[in-house]
Amino acid sequence: MKNVAWAVTGAGHYLAESVAAMEEIARENRVCTFVSRAGEEVARMYGLFDKFSEISGGGYLEEVFLEREEGASSPKAGRFMMNRFDLLIIAPATANTVAKIVCGIADSLPTNAAALANKANVPVYVLPTDVRESAETKPPYTIDRDLCIRCDVCEPRKACPKGAIGEQIDLVSATAVGSAGTSAPTAP
Repeated sequence: MKNVAWAVTGAGHYLAESVAAMEEIARENRVCTFVSRAGEEVARMYGLFDKFSEISGGGYLEEVFLEREEGASSPKAGRFMMNRFDLLIIAPATANTVAKIVCGIADSLPTNAAALANKANVPVYVLPTDVRESAETKPPYTIDRDLCIRCDVCEPRKACPKGAIGEQIDLVSATAVGSAGTSAPTAP
């Protein structure tokens, strides 16, 4: 059984696949999750935030650390210097995170984890979101403009508990429950 550190950045691309892979890894290993502010926000948008506590069960070296709770110095990332982890997986990694790691900038929980893992000779594996020239990412919510007929009373807007549906969808306020517009009536 290995002690695996997993860092999540603010990328939606490859997020669901990364969560699925980490669920598999967690079946036979301890996984400690480090989540950036943007990573937390995006995971909530995609309805995957609660998966973090399923993957990292809560015991020692199986915690979920949120950047907004850790403070600027990221003290829990110091565990890399104490040789507590066998490897660090950063997945998905935004282009911003990759660039910071390459330049040695450690100003977020994932980049601090990477810097300290490198100092401690802990292997770091990065899944960059920009591995191809172009890619399609499915947004967490959409308004299907082909289905929307601009009803006087918009049922999805009325049903949204967060009030996130307007002309556009407020992705920060939304919670992942489905695709906005899918329950709207269609034109005859």
